[in-house]
Amino acid sequence: MGRVVLLTLSGTLSTGRRRLLGGLLGVSVLAATAAAVPPAAAGEERARQFIEGMAERAVKALTVPDISRQEREKRFRSLLHEAFAVEIIGRWVLGRHWREATAEQRKEYLALFEDLIVATYVDRFKRYSGESLTVFKTVPHGSKDVLVFSRILRPTGGEPVDVTWRVRVFDGQFKIIDVMVEGVSMGQTQRSEFASVIRKNGDGVDGLLSELRKRLNQKTDA
Repeated sequence: MGRVVLLTLSGTLSTGRRRLLGGLLGVSVLAATAAAVPPAAAGEERARQFIEGMAERAVKALTVPDISRQEREKRFRSLLHEAFAVEIIGRWVLGRHWREATAEQRKEYLALFEDLIVATYVDRFKRYSGESLTVFKTVPHGSKDVLVFSRILRPTGGEPVDVTWRVRVFDGQFKIIDVMVEGVSMGQTQRSEFASVIRKNGDGVDGLLSELRKRLNQKTDA
């Protein structure tokens, strides 16, 4: 299925970079209703338009200062599903352990997976400070995907951040299946982290579910 992405930045990036990228990705990626296109027309230009449209839509929908947290979460979750292949992402990140999980474990895992993304990023939209995204290149990747190369700039200057989006058409709609920040796949990073949690815990998928519940509770109680 190819690489997919969970919007959680890992320790492979510096603390400052993670803080910046977390906010930028939150503003930039969850933004546009996926444009419906016939598969044959899902080329580079359409992929470019899809990614470029996201930044504008995210800022408009999610950085409004006077909306409630509940409304912000609702908008965020809706845009997450529109822009990302969420279930496919979650399954890929769990890797071989998906096959080992029971139907009940899979259901809880996907719910926790999504809720943790929402809880992690919903408040970061409040801290938007004028960052902008510019697409500078698109390249076909295999027979199904397009890589969209972009650069995120800050209005106050500072070092720009290169972000590459891997997009694919599902049922006539573009979906993001991976994000690479400065060459690092966020999906692969998260997949490695989850595998490490399962390995260290020694309790299989149940151990991961327990850790995800703990992380979610910490974020919602904060």
